[in-house]
Amino acid sequence: MSGLDDLCEAMIVLVTGGTRGIGRGIAERFLARGDTVVVCGRTAPEGELDFVQADVRELAQVEGLIGEITQRHGGLDVLVNNAGGSPPVDAATASPRFSEAVIRLNLVAPLVVAQVANAWMQAHDGGSIINIASVSGLRSSPGTAAYGAAKAGLINLTRSLAMEWAPRVRVNAVTPGLIQTERSAEHYPDLEAVAETVPLGRMGTPRDVAEACLWLASDDAAWVSGSNLVVDGGGERPPFLGASS
Repeated sequence: MSGLDDLCEAMIVLVTGGTRGIGRGIAERFLARGDTVVVCGRTAPEGELDFVQADVRELAQVEGLIGEITQRHGGLDVLVNNAGGSPPVDAATASPRFSEAVIRLNLVAPLVVAQVANAWMQAHDGGSIINIASVSGLRSSPGTAAYGAAKAGLINLTRSLAMEWAPRVRVNAVTPGLIQTERSAEHYPDLEAVAETVPLGRMGTPRDVAEACLWLASDDAAWVSGSNLVVDGGGERPPFLGASS
């Protein structure tokens, strides 16, 4: 446990896409701190996580999700907008329907969930919204161009919402780098080789991202809003360094 576990009272936390991968790591970290955590998704997870089935792309389901959480637990203190992702596809052949679906999941859906959560928070005791972005939104994203564009938009959206919804609601982003999850092999066939490109010598873990979220949600970050906390182990080695060695 880190010192953050004692920095604030127990919170009511929603983690979208919290059934696996980074989202599950975030949910389990808040649970370990003693918070009440609800995860949502389209398929129930293994284990005993408090789960509400909801498709975050559908406004009616999002409204039902927030309503159920606030009715069941009496409030909502933290939203972690984690749901997202994209399969690899060549930008030259990606259909408009595919690209629209990726942008809807990774940019429009987080906005919709944030809007509904913000409405509750503004009317009650305020809160904290944390958007999970990606380094794909900070650099080129070959193979996942629409995803990278959506994540870039999410980072910008974070700053806009932080400005509009202050002072009662803080809005921040966490931008993970190369994170190893159960699905990493789909994108990184040689995980050891990928890890060697990270300055800190390893790929990140869901726990690394979770600790960043925990800090942003805590009282220690009470004057932090509109920020993008990059969690990438020091970045990615520029290709030209290898070419010139």
